[in-house]
Amino acid sequence: MMHWSEAQLLELLSRFLWPILRTGAFIMAMPVFNSHSVPVRVRVIMVVTFCWLVAPTLESVPVLDMLGLSAIFVAMREILIGMVMGFIMQMAFAALIFAGQSIAYSMGLGFASMIDPQLGVQVPIISQVYLLFATLLFLAADGHLVLIEMIAASFHTLPLGMEGLAREDLWTIVRWSTTVFVGGVLLSLPIMVTLLFVNIAFGIATRAAPQLNIFSVGFPVTLMLGLAMMWVTFPAVLHRFSLSLPGAYELIAKLLRV
Repeated sequence: MMHWSEAQLLELLSRFLWPILRTGAFIMAMPVFNSHSVPVRVRVIMVVTFCWLVAPTLESVPVLDMLGLSAIFVAMREILIGMVMGFIMQMAFAALIFAGQSIAYSMGLGFASMIDPQLGVQVPIISQVYLLFATLLFLAADGHLVLIEMIAASFHTLPLGMEGLAREDLWTIVRWSTTVFVGGVLLSLPIMVTLLFVNIAFGIATRAAPQLNIFSVGFPVTLMLGLAMMWVTFPAVLHRFSLSLPGAYELIAKLLRV
């Protein structure tokens, strides 16, 4: 009959609990995986399977009292590390949402919105189109595998313990968050400028011919021109998004010391 001591049970539990917290927070915050289209049961299976593979490779695991204050701090640290990784990738995808909202409002499609399965809020349908193709590009480029490899390596570069992200790391994330606005503006600027000149032209036409019903004429023109410009600039938008992904990977690798 096999006998287990309390220390052995705590070590076995710690070897699985701390990786589960970090990996679970990462899966819950990461784009694609946190979508409502991915069942919770599938996400739980992914986290447990990943931790089952990673646990034997861990060199040192802190054995703490699960009800003690130190264990609470370690749990908060692991959750923070996982959420930071997912939050950085969320910001990379948020640039497309911002660009789609700017384009939709310029085209007059601000009222056409639907529920985003990732964020759970209403966003314009233009943003959904961009997010759909960006997600396919992200998966085709094996971005999810890159992130899984990083979080597996993070257990060796940031071992389980009391030390976590420094204050300067958090400020680095805040400074990098400006890329959401900059990237969204760069993605939507060609279409917004084109529609701006069209609206100026309609304004001049209205002043020259006040009897012209600008609303019945302007809306179909701006809508069709906006869709045509989206078709023309779509490859450039995806290319720009693909260029922003390495920056997010580099920031995550810097924070995780990978």
